[in-house]
Amino acid sequence: MPAWFAPACLLAVLALPGFARADIFAFTDSSGVTHFSNVPSDARYKLLISAPSETPGSIAPGKAINWLARSAQYDQAIAGAAKANTIQAALVRAVIVVESGFNPRAVSKRGAVGLMQLRPATARRYGVKDIYDPEQNIQAGTHYLSDLLIRFDSNLELALAAYNAGEEAVERYGRRIPPYAETLSYVPNVMRVYQRLMNHPRAS
Repeated sequence: MPAWFAPACLLAVLALPGFARADIFAFTDSSGVTHFSNVPSDARYKLLISAPSETPGSIAPGKAINWLARSAQYDQAIAGAAKANTIQAALVRAVIVVESGFNPRAVSKRGAVGLMQLRPATARRYGVKDIYDPEQNIQAGTHYLSDLLIRFDSNLELALAAYNAGEEAVERYGRRIPPYAETLSYVPNVMRVYQRLMNHPRAS
């Protein structure tokens, strides 16, 4: 059954159970209400996120709904980190949606942790004391993302590829998106969510 949510629930809907294991479709009706579903029953639905076979920070279906209800509590931390690092809050939210679905306890198979799926080495690099602490995790992840944008000359796709695959991987492939299946899915997924949020009032 499709899930219908008011605009204020946009971020939560993007992290619906099955996000890591099913495509997400969306459309905005004439009243400005955006509808999301992983089962498009209306011709107006268009593909928003094409789910990769393996997504970092996948959420267990039984626990996902708990994190949806809590996503709004991170708005202040996201806004503060975005402002401090001169980056769009919508971009930070998009990364969190794809990385962890707003699950602050998420741990990937590669050991990346928290909302922004920080690797321990990256957390240490940015002075994180508690990698599970949402505010510290968001601050460090946003700072890292900002540094990647600087390193890759404001090329957002390359910065996102580096966030996912590592800076060295992007450099090794001639400053192009590495041909890794996960990264090739990750970059367009974040870009789609980011663009959707930039067109939505909550993105400001």
